[in-house]
Amino acid sequence: MASFLSKEHIIAKPDFNRWLVPPAALAVHLSIGMGYGFSVFWKPLGNALKAADGTPLKACAAGATTFSDKLAGTAKALFATDCNWTQFDLGWMFTLFFVLLGCSAALWGGWLEREGPRKAGLVSMLLWCGGLLISAYGIYVHQLWLMWLGSGVIGGIGLGLGYISPVSTLIKWFPDRRGMATGMAIMGFGGGAMIGSPLATKLMAYFATPTSMGVWQTFVALAAIYFVFMLWGAMGYRVPPSGWQPANWTPPAAKANAMIAARHVHLKNAHKTPQFWLLWLVLCMNVSAGIGLIGAAAPMLQETFGGALLGLPNLSYADIKQDEALTVAAAAVGAGFVGLISLFNIFGRFAWATSSDKLGRKRTYTIFFVLGAIMYCTASYVAGFKSLALFAAIFCVIASMYGGGFATIPAYLADMFGTQFVGAIHGRLLTAWSTAGILGPVVVNYLHDTRLEANVPFEQIYAPIFMVLAAMLVVGFVANLLVKPVAEKYFMSDAELAAERQLAHEKSLPASAAKAAPSAPMAKSSGMVIMAWALVLIPISYGVWSTVQKAWILFH
Repeated sequence: MASFLSKEHIIAKPDFNRWLVPPAALAVHLSIGMGYGFSVFWKPLGNALKAADGTPLKACAAGATTFSDKLAGTAKALFATDCNWTQFDLGWMFTLFFVLLGCSAALWGGWLEREGPRKAGLVSMLLWCGGLLISAYGIYVHQLWLMWLGSGVIGGIGLGLGYISPVSTLIKWFPDRRGMATGMAIMGFGGGAMIGSPLATKLMAYFATPTSMGVWQTFVALAAIYFVFMLWGAMGYRVPPSGWQPANWTPPAAKANAMIAARHVHLKNAHKTPQFWLLWLVLCMNVSAGIGLIGAAAPMLQETFGGALLGLPNLSYADIKQDEALTVAAAAVGAGFVGLISLFNIFGRFAWATSSDKLGRKRTYTIFFVLGAIMYCTASYVAGFKSLALFAAIFCVIASMYGGGFATIPAYLADMFGTQFVGAIHGRLLTAWSTAGILGPVVVNYLHDTRLEANVPFEQIYAPIFMVLAAMLVVGFVANLLVKPVAEKYFMSDAELAAERQLAHEKSLPASAAKAAPSAPMAKSSGMVIMAWALVLIPISYGVWSTVQKAWILFH
């Protein structure tokens, strides 16, 4: 078994088709991407315990108004079995997801580079699916701490390992299309919720009984489904021999583009460079400016437009809240808005990352920050004259650049630091995501609640928030502007590189064979490629169709 999982065992043979690796990476990322879709469980879990007459029991934090009271209620909810959980209690799982994702990717990125993507993918599978099963038991016995431990902590570590498992491998298989390769995989992480959320909704409806919401059964079913997909994905990983190049491709001369390194920086030295911390700030600001509002997209739209969403421009959101039918109708439009920006978030990952192969990474991020800041400033004015179409278009573009930032950063790192340790370096850089996952929502929610308490009209709440987020993008723009090629002193010598490759159990192609190695004889493996892509494109198509159906309400 140790030999089967070893890195040496997955070094590709000369006839291997590199186009089999992206669907394997997508299978893993589509599975762990369900972490984005956990909010579909909040309402059912919040009403899990019911009285004899069928009415839900009070929440453990019932009556809590201050933040400290809510924390006290959450502390009680961790072990209580006689009161329901609130969204505040359950929402901490999101925080655990993304904090643990960044921390685990940073801690075990070096181990992944040495042991290879197959072993990391299998460990990710065990942690993610095992975490879902622990959470299922936690739901069954109504113990919130088991949900936090299962999906939040154990599953969060699985998220981190699964997220970075294919990055280095894809970049090495596609040196000619680094952005496109990582964009395909990371698109899958954004698309995981697009597939998992409607699937989970259908499963809960199927398993629901008069005494059960069907949630714990859904967790078990999802664990089984993701086990199969992640197992297939991890087993599909292959790594190219050192020195492999696609047929008929010549690496660009180092002098032709100084922003693409021809050598490699060791993991232990990457964080000593100013480029690492500038790119850390670039990712942190790009994510912070997007994640807070994307997480609050539905209420933002409803509060900003009020009755204009329903053809009743004279009604404010405060008026709508007084009518249950109008509240439900406005919520449906809000859900459609979330679906629309989700599509742009997902496909922006592939489109922007692919375009960065032509534009260059630095120029691509310059577009993100300049265009993003302009969009936020424009949104503050558009909200004033209630143009829903223009407002939606602005946030679709912002969402696409938010997703594009995730997909472009691995290729940016490969350009700066070389490919030998890019997966591990990317893992360390993901601590910026963990930071942004706290910073963005805290800033948005704090400013929102402060203005709400000051009795600011709903439609005027978000304009200053947009300006703060635009300022974050300006900080990111400056950081990106300062990125220069890495100094020569940080690169490994040829002898150091050879020693590291030996430690990583890599095999090298003879210099004469490197260019002769084909990307793969297409006739021999085209059937396998078509089948592999079909296995991931079918669920992606299901997710897109489900999301389009929700988003269609915006066009009525």
